[in-house]
Amino acid sequence: MKKLLTVALTAVVLALTGCAGGAASDRPLVVVTTNILGDVVSNLVGDDVEVMTLMRPGADPHSFEISAAEAARMRSADLLVANGIGLEEGLQQHLDAAASEGVRTFVAGEAVTVLPYTSTDAGGAADPHFWTDPAQMIAVVDALTPVLESVGGAGVDDAIADNAAAYRARLADLDAGMTAAFATIPAESRALVTNHHVFGYLAARFDFRLVGAVVPGGTTLAAPSTSDLADLVSAIDEAGVPTIFAESSSPDRLVRALAEEADRQVAVTELFTESLTDADGGAPDYLTMMRVNTERIRSGLAP
Repeated sequence: MKKLLTVALTAVVLALTGCAGGAASDRPLVVVTTNILGDVVSNLVGDDVEVMTLMRPGADPHSFEISAAEAARMRSADLLVANGIGLEEGLQQHLDAAASEGVRTFVAGEAVTVLPYTSTDAGGAADPHFWTDPAQMIAVVDALTPVLESVGGAGVDDAIADNAAAYRARLADLDAGMTAAFATIPAESRALVTNHHVFGYLAARFDFRLVGAVVPGGTTLAAPSTSDLADLVSAIDEAGVPTIFAESSSPDRLVRALAEEADRQVAVTELFTESLTDADGGAPDYLTMMRVNTERIRSGLAP
């Protein structure tokens, strides 16, 4: 019995030591809200900085929740990276709590040229989906790099600078590839219909028309009315849209119903827009997500 008790006590001590070590790692801790930004931050810092991404693969950034332990780590982070344009609606109380306790915060939305939603039902609100334009993500990387260098400290800042330069070049390649791919779609065919208003930045950059979205306003937490859906079906028919796009992180039931209501054959294609996937899901990182979406949009709209 005494031996068993000693083993049990030793296990408890080791467990507690491990927990303490996880909360107070030798590496600086950067907590990131969304998995898209988490992937970008990870590419910039490499293994020299601990990156904790709160949003799970496939989650909805507007509504995901975190545990009490994750909230505590937010408040003890060396840096908190957030979208900051009203995207993380379900996380706002924790963001406010961390800020009130003096946690240094980088707001990606402050580094981009923020666009308003083009839909009238969004009431002119700012659009948080800047990552659909890779040029906007380059602006985020440029602003974020010196902040991460200061968090990493001496001996790490040079590595972060090198990582950032390499990743920025990859973003530039992505931008060039998207430009070339979308150039194959005639101007009159660049019409997007999705289940959520997420492509405002892409549309502005690459000259697409946003015909409409199933979910009104700027959040997935809203719900369409019968008249909203009827108007969208009419818009789809009028624009002659061959493909409408459903997002991987949202149910596609209404999108498929719309396609069936149209007076012409309309395909439904899935895009990865607001969340990355796990390693086997098709969009495990930001660059892959954007390339997959680009090819699917091109294939869906090009003649």
